[in-house]
Amino acid sequence: MTHQVHIIGGGMAGSEAAWQLARRRIRVRLSEMRGSGDTTAAHNGDGLAELVCSNSFRSDDHEKNAVGLLHHEMRGCDSLLMAAAEKARVPAGSALAVDRDAFSAEVERALAAQPTLEIVRERVDVLPSDGLTIVATGPLTAPALAGSIGAATGADSLAFFDAIAPIVYRDSINMDVAWMASRWDKGAEASLALGGDGRDYINCPMTREQYEAFWAELVNGEKTEFKEWEANTPYFDGCMPVEVMAARGVETLRFGPMKPVGLDNPHWATPEHPNGRWPYAVVQLRQDNKLGTLWNMVGFQTKLKHAEQVRVFRTIPGLENAEFARLGGLHRNTFLNSPTLLDRQLRLKSAPHIRFAGQITGCEGYVESASVGLLAGLMTAAQITGHDWTPPPRTTALGALLSHITGDAEAETYQPMNVNFGLFPPLHDVKKKARKEAYTERGKADMTVWIATLP
Repeated sequence: MTHQVHIIGGGMAGSEAAWQLARRRIRVRLSEMRGSGDTTAAHNGDGLAELVCSNSFRSDDHEKNAVGLLHHEMRGCDSLLMAAAEKARVPAGSALAVDRDAFSAEVERALAAQPTLEIVRERVDVLPSDGLTIVATGPLTAPALAGSIGAATGADSLAFFDAIAPIVYRDSINMDVAWMASRWDKGAEASLALGGDGRDYINCPMTREQYEAFWAELVNGEKTEFKEWEANTPYFDGCMPVEVMAARGVETLRFGPMKPVGLDNPHWATPEHPNGRWPYAVVQLRQDNKLGTLWNMVGFQTKLKHAEQVRVFRTIPGLENAEFARLGGLHRNTFLNSPTLLDRQLRLKSAPHIRFAGQITGCEGYVESASVGLLAGLMTAAQITGHDWTPPPRTTALGALLSHITGDAEAETYQPMNVNFGLFPPLHDVKKKARKEAYTERGKADMTVWIATLP
């Protein structure tokens, strides 16, 4: 099959772009390095759209949450990734979390069924000199291709570290110490609809003494050593290693991933407090697969050495005998200075036959990566079919994110960014308490109009 578009990279962005093109009967060659004998430092398998870090797409609340609004808009654009997530969904309160293996398998099944899509397991080392191309190789782009991108852009890509949280086997958690609950019972209705019981997180409580001892172990634990080329690479705050957060101060974790508020510990119940009391700090675990056998440690991305992880994390009450299906890790991510290098249609200014999509553009997060792939697919489809491209309004989550990547952000200080209401045109005339709902109502209305213009 002679292709009209070559997509390099079969992760979240590449898979979504391929879907948007193939469902419009455009011929696509999707090149994925994994499965050809090559892999990355973070991937475990060769499935398309493999989730290498958390299994959560974050909040699914589209009434007053920016990422929830992005979910809503992508569903309206017939997103494959959103449809696959729904089929692979596991209970996680108001968040959208998935069985990562089922999710990847569903994405690959749907793409393999497209008659105009060819999936090829191959490594691409050089940017194509002609032909419409979408580069969606993500933050772990292979060195040879990264070098080719650097040569084409005339500038070094920026880089940051990304850290992965450990996954624990459910049957190794001591439930005589830990307990099931969602903070403030938030998302109970959504959980029940998915077969959960409204108590979607495992909570491991700590007293003040336990917390302070744990904090000291984190700060003093043996860390992964950096290679020379990694020495000056910054962290992205959204995936900050837990021990780096801890080093900012003894109380930092208690106001971050270990905050105890809204979590009454029934094991500590007394006649005066029959529902228990808040612990001094809490470690939460979230279901990672549909079987409920694997649970990941929320917010516990880490660069501790593997032996240290086992030793330190087993000091957490309830995890004394924890068995780990996967230990945490650290890898170097790369991304372009997109406001400088890309035009408003994600095209490389120096080689406009090439578009970039996903995390390599400097967006951060699974959903954001997929959404930029979706947009790249729609832009390319419009170009091939002769339709004028009109970007989504900046009042929408898709439009706000695209505008940030392609020019609204300051090039000198450009850093990876999750979608958030700070990227939207402000609503100063709306009271602060009602502003989030107003952003989402405006975005939904404008998105409905824009979707109707798509070919």
